[in-house]
Amino acid sequence: MSATIADRPLTAAAPGPKRRRKPLRSRAYKVFRAVALILIVLVFIAPLLWMLLASFKTNVDIYDASKAVFFTPTWDNYDNVLGRNNYLIFVFNSFWVAFCSTALSLVLGVPAAYAMSRFTMHRSALVVLMARIIPGVSLLVPWYYVFSNMHLVGGYSVLILSHMFVALPLIVYIMMSFFDSMPLELEESAQVDGLTPIGAFNRITLPLSVGGIATAGILSFIFSWNNFMFALVLSGAHTKTLPVAIFNFVSYASIDWGGLMAAAVVVTIPIMVIALFTQKYIVTGLTAGATKG
Repeated sequence: MSATIADRPLTAAAPGPKRRRKPLRSRAYKVFRAVALILIVLVFIAPLLWMLLASFKTNVDIYDASKAVFFTPTWDNYDNVLGRNNYLIFVFNSFWVAFCSTALSLVLGVPAAYAMSRFTMHRSALVVLMARIIPGVSLLVPWYYVFSNMHLVGGYSVLILSHMFVALPLIVYIMMSFFDSMPLELEESAQVDGLTPIGAFNRITLPLSVGGIATAGILSFIFSWNNFMFALVLSGAHTKTLPVAIFNFVSYASIDWGGLMAAAVVVTIPIMVIALFTQKYIVTGLTAGATKG
């Protein structure tokens, strides 16, 4: 007669897997990484926070260390920037120059980058890179001499052309790496189906390279928006951009720190908003050409 369950000897349950305690070194590394990230963020955020707070202070409060955080805010600086000095005109000038220079650079740079990538024009790429390496200061005197003889100094066209000199090589190099990462078989298949090389570029390659175009366009726009040196020499009274207009708050005897910080906020906020909403495209476009095939 078989033994019942109650008569069977009890056996100890098999021990489960023991939980391994995380080593102390791993925890210390995580704490160190968190502290390091916080410090890095504070280093980058602190100047922006000081700029924002100073834009609501008077010059007396800015020099008073006891009112670094707690103070009576005032809107006089923004009224001086947007009202009396009418900085909205300078905002339009910066936007128009940045938009036109970026658009024209994309129209010229994207096909040029495609040709250099597909036909392995490395020497031409080096020439484009030389234009990117040359310091802009060394070009200002020849530019001013040439454009003044052409009666272009002080207009929008000379600012757009000068900004294109730096934006175009940037776009070409970003798009070259992007086109290098795209498989050539896609274009060959399109040509087998009856498309011409130009048609394959317009219908296949160009739609697939939207991420790279967005990256190159955003970076070029940011460069043009923040450019100070070219606009300082080549702009006129009615074509000043925001970085040049900010310089008006710096005089020989004193500096209007409150107005300067308010104007800096007006310059910084549009670029921060653009970078915030387009960071996905920037990261995608910059990493798209990291690998080939």
